[in-house]
Amino acid sequence: MKKSAGSIPINEEPKIKEYRQFYINGAWTDPVSDDSIDVLNPATEEVVARIGAGTAEDVSRAVVSAREAFNSFSQTPKQERVELLTEVRDLYKKRFDDIAEAIRLEMGAPGHLAFGAQTAVGLGHLKTAIRVLEQFDFEQQREKFLIRYEPIGVCGLITPWNWPINQIVSKIAPAIASGCTTLLKPSELSPISAHVIAEIINEAGVPAGVFNLVDGFGPIVGEAMSAHPDIDMMSFTGSTRGGVAVAKGSAETVKRVSQELGGKSANIVLDDAALEKSVRAGVLACMENTGQSCNAPTRMLVPNGRHQEAIEIAKEASESITVGNPEEDQTQLGPVISEVQFNKVQNLIQSGIDEGAMLVTGGMGRPDGLSKGYFVKPTVFAEVRSDMSIFREEIFGPVLSISTYGDADEAVAIANDTPYGLAAYVSGEDPIQLMHFARRLRAGQVHLNYTGGGTDAPFGGFKQSGNGREKAEWGLEEFLECKAILGN
Repeated sequence: MKKSAGSIPINEEPKIKEYRQFYINGAWTDPVSDDSIDVLNPATEEVVARIGAGTAEDVSRAVVSAREAFNSFSQTPKQERVELLTEVRDLYKKRFDDIAEAIRLEMGAPGHLAFGAQTAVGLGHLKTAIRVLEQFDFEQQREKFLIRYEPIGVCGLITPWNWPINQIVSKIAPAIASGCTTLLKPSELSPISAHVIAEIINEAGVPAGVFNLVDGFGPIVGEAMSAHPDIDMMSFTGSTRGGVAVAKGSAETVKRVSQELGGKSANIVLDDAALEKSVRAGVLACMENTGQSCNAPTRMLVPNGRHQEAIEIAKEASESITVGNPEEDQTQLGPVISEVQFNKVQNLIQSGIDEGAMLVTGGMGRPDGLSKGYFVKPTVFAEVRSDMSIFREEIFGPVLSISTYGDADEAVAIANDTPYGLAAYVSGEDPIQLMHFARRLRAGQVHLNYTGGGTDAPFGGFKQSGNGREKAEWGLEEFLECKAILGN
């Protein structure tokens, strides 16, 4: 197989970058097929890169590599894995700007987001994984037996386009820490940053076969991974529909499946003096990353008596957001990822209008002055009922729904009236009331006054938002099997 540098640095010509090779067994290799996939910059609708279109045969080659590597890598001393992750972390720091620029290009992310949270979170995951690994005891002596935690084996990782580095590193770092070997299929919509990660791993001296990368479409590469008998675990982040497909594909081989899926997070705003601050912060949190976050607070619940006040605050906050060219410093919101996503968001906005919700601001079409790119107007609906599509469906765009509640019981009932349970939010001044609501909400994370968990708090959902947990020690344990040795 041909070995090369793997990809062209993203700040050099030619205009369309070629990333057609896959990273298998410690080398950049040509795919089986000559087919390729275009990668568009959603802000310009122009092709900026091409990747290889993987096949089931490419998956099998990568799995053979990972299986062979597992025999030795699973036995490495903990300190050796700590040193390996430390080297990856140090190289990540050196390539920080390259990763951020890749995200800006493939997602149309504004600079403050690409060079801020989107890239910084990957570094955070590496630091956390190193700390957790240093402190984790893989053998724990009990009175009559020994508990031993061992790597589960070869792990298939499928990651989404909306927070590409967050999800890639939150899987790779604990997998390496555990002693597992991996095959990554990044989203075909945002794969460039994944190739930079592969270059970092290669330069860090991660043993051949421990990390492999195959690009391609989910129904081809993802299905081949799920069904492959030599993959012991699938870790999937994406839509609930995609998670169901992975679970079904994995069922025949009874492999472990860890899923972080969709969300439709409620945000209960308390009836107190902090209402203006809570509503304004809730609008901005919903719109962040152009609304393309599975844990975004997209359903705002406000007290009956303060509905009009909340509408006026939300309108002003939404209309203050600058949408436009991601390369301009003043831009706060970029485009959604693709034409398919743009059309989905537009259709759901139209459904909100058709089903009788009050359109407070925003609406159909691109923002004024933007004729190209998949830009969406920051949109706020009020008087949203629980039977409306915009209340029930994950929109994944900058669209906020406002509903009202009478008392605490009704607020909790409305918040929990969803098949999802990834996150929930409660905002206000009274800490006792905040905790009262938090304990009753059916979600994997509850944010009080928009406090984030960083890379230390477990992340995952209830109900159709998935199973399993990522980040910190909970993320490490996802990649481990528990063995009891009796009579020692």
